[in-house]
Amino acid sequence: MVEVKLSSGAGGFLLDVACTLAAPLTVIFGPSGAGKSTLLRMMAGTTVPQRGVVRLDGRTLTDTSQKMYCKPGRRGVMLAGQQAALFPHMTVEKNVGFGLRSMGSEDRTERIVEALEVVGAAALAHRRVATLSGGEAQRVALARALAPRPRLLLLDEPLSALDTTARDAVMTALLQWLGEHRIQTIVVTHDAADALRAQAEVVWLREGRVVAQGAAIDVLAEERKRLLARLSASDCWRG
Repeated sequence: MVEVKLSSGAGGFLLDVACTLAAPLTVIFGPSGAGKSTLLRMMAGTTVPQRGVVRLDGRTLTDTSQKMYCKPGRRGVMLAGQQAALFPHMTVEKNVGFGLRSMGSEDRTERIVEALEVVGAAALAHRRVATLSGGEAQRVALARALAPRPRLLLLDEPLSALDTTARDAVMTALLQWLGEHRIQTIVVTHDAADALRAQAEVVWLREGRVVAQGAAIDVLAEERKRLLARLSASDCWRG
């Protein structure tokens, strides 16, 4: 369970969010500029809020009033975003295994293989990062986030460079794997269709504030009607 109460602003934008995220899968939905990515970075600890608290399973990760801040690497949280941010001098398997250095060689290898298989990138294991396409690099970055089996996984549109078919295939395998390992996951998207497809809890963020929270079918009811209307109009046109 993630508890956040955060307030932070710059350049005229104010992020002011208070919510509890307890579902196995939560989708943070909203338009570009709503503060979705900023919220995830504050949970991950890569951005420090001006004021606020972040707790994971009752453990305080950030509390500005107490000047308490847990470094990103000690949070049990992994963040995968649109930018792969891989180590260019390492192979794919060494990138994926970077956070597993405390494990034994055999266990580390098993984790690397497993993570790459989940994202459909097992064949890339011995490739150099410089030879990867944008979509391949995103798959590898996601595998690196999965390998430690974090307590909390944060996904900020990490497969944006893949086409719809490939993205859906990876997400299907990923959601099954996350369920098997009971890893709480928070996903950012601005696409209502993605949120509805996931059948997750949705937090709707607009202009830095939570405007609705609940089951996707309820929170995005109006968005669903608009999507269906667009599909219907498109079908009629093709006919």
